[in-house]
Amino acid sequence: MRGTFVDLAIKLGGTLQILIEVKAIGLGLKDSFVKQAIDYAANQGIEWVVLSNGVTWQIYKVSFSKPISFDLILEIDFLSLNPRNPDHLENLYLLTREGIGKSILEKYHAQKQALSRFFIGAVILSNGVLTEIRKELRKISPDVKIDTEQIKNVLVQEVLKRDVLEGEKADEARHKIEKMTKKLTNKKNPPDVRQANNLNESITTTDKANSPTVAQPLNKS
Repeated sequence: MRGTFVDLAIKLGGTLQILIEVKAIGLGLKDSFVKQAIDYAANQGIEWVVLSNGVTWQIYKVSFSKPISFDLILEIDFLSLNPRNPDHLENLYLLTREGIGKSILEKYHAQKQALSRFFIGAVILSNGVLTEIRKELRKISPDVKIDTEQIKNVLVQEVLKRDVLEGEKADEARHKIEKMTKKLTNKKNPPDVRQANNLNESITTTDKANSPTVAQPLNKS
């Protein structure tokens, strides 16, 4: 924002890593303060920003999509910290010099994202999982005809909540699942193998087309 400056910034190796916007102790971290912190990060092109009033520390991840979006990744209440609680210590480690240097924040965000309801919902509706569900149902009811589309319809209409399947975060999760599935498929079938398979299919088709036909004797009436 023109004419304003963020309070603190963390640099490692000369590279700006995290911005920190600090408010007075006891002052509530209102939405307007969150917007202010996000604007600072967006203007600087920084993905991570912390908003704090000394007691509460909120860590946000900024996504440079159109429009720019952000997620609250973690909130730390320093008055509730227990030095004997390993989870509390791990949360503090995210903002240490060593933690930032090892990109622990990115790993924490990736883990939290993978366990989000949007990501799990997208995984459940993926072709691989639907196929496995169909196999299990066929074991239970071998005489019943069930296809993956029927299973998907039941999951969408009767099992999964609507907010898990709709919206920007749900779309993003589906896109990531599709991208990862495609990447795994390409890894299992590298270009040379795919080209060889296509060539074999082409040769087989050509052979069938060019195979000699045996004349059938005419039936004498």
